[in-house]
Amino acid sequence: MFVLLPNNSFAQAVANEGEQTGGELDWSGLAIDWSQKIGLALLILLGFWILAIVIRKIIRKAGGATGIDASVVNLLARVANVVIWLGLVTALGTVGIDVSAIVASLGLTGFAVGFALKDSISNLLSGVLILIYRPFRVGQWINVKSFEGNVTAIDLRYTTLEKEDEKILVPNSLLFTNPINIRSKSEPEN
Repeated sequence: MFVLLPNNSFAQAVANEGEQTGGELDWSGLAIDWSQKIGLALLILLGFWILAIVIRKIIRKAGGATGIDASVVNLLARVANVVIWLGLVTALGTVGIDVSAIVASLGLTGFAVGFALKDSISNLLSGVLILIYRPFRVGQWINVKSFEGNVTAIDLRYTTLEKEDEKILVPNSLLFTNPINIRSKSEPEN
């Protein structure tokens, strides 16, 4: 279980206040100080949340204007959620919580997940690049490695080829890293 513990700023503030007033604490002063910190943290979080919304709208508008595939635009728009996580960490740091352990654990988690999903991420990024650069289109006959067929669909992870009664799902990383023969007609050469 992961528990967020505040750093020593609160405990130090209480101890310092007690020493300065001869052992009695000024709870109203502490409440005002902490309410200001929490208010500032909420304001920071709200600012980052609004920034994420603006980034999403900009990405969607730019994607629509350039004619990029809708699935790629939606994927890039979801990346804007990283801004909200940045805002959360910043807000926690503003309140006085030590965020160095959170940042380190997020980095290690990202590394482990990235390493575990490297093939899937490779297919996804290859799919994004294929959908952006469009080296071939739906309806074209392509040949890559030992796979050959008419392109019926291009998704983020796979490209679907059909040949006679056969449906082939080719990983996009294979299409992105190997030479592709593209024929203008939709029939194989005899």
